[in-house]
Amino acid sequence: MISEEAKQRIRDIAARYPAPRSALLPALHIVQAEESYVTAEGIRTVAELLNLTPADVESVSTFYTMYYQQPHGEKVIKVCNSISCYLRGCDSLIGHLEQRLGVKRGETTPDGKYTLMTAECLASCSTAPVLQVNDEFVENVSLEKADALIDELDRELSNTPTTARSEVRR
Repeated sequence: MISEEAKQRIRDIAARYPAPRSALLPALHIVQAEESYVTAEGIRTVAELLNLTPADVESVSTFYTMYYQQPHGEKVIKVCNSISCYLRGCDSLIGHLEQRLGVKRGETTPDGKYTLMTAECLASCSTAPVLQVNDEFVENVSLEKADALIDELDRELSNTPTTARSEVRR
């Protein structure tokens, strides 16, 4: 359920623009922050607040990959699969992560910790292969580095302190 506070934030943002439609992307961010993904209720709420049709809102939310259409893990791992990353081994990296996490790309682990996805380009071609964990980039990812990263994330998710973070995520 979208809170009244979130609705008011959307109204406040919409008031800054001459056309309420201009507030659509920030409004979707607010819904996703509140619900963890863009829900059907969120689409209806945004449409109502911005005087749009639900179809207008849904078409934008499904066009951009930054908006999730279903629940996802606490850590979303996006592996770049552009040509630079492909030439430097992203396919084996994706396969390795699928095996390590026990899910295929586009799936979430049963415990809700991880979602594994691919991204068309993460704009870090000179440091390929690259992946993103939520909003943080990890570059020059070898299979060993991927394993160390998953170990670190497991510790982080279980609230166990780690000192390896700066080394793994370089």
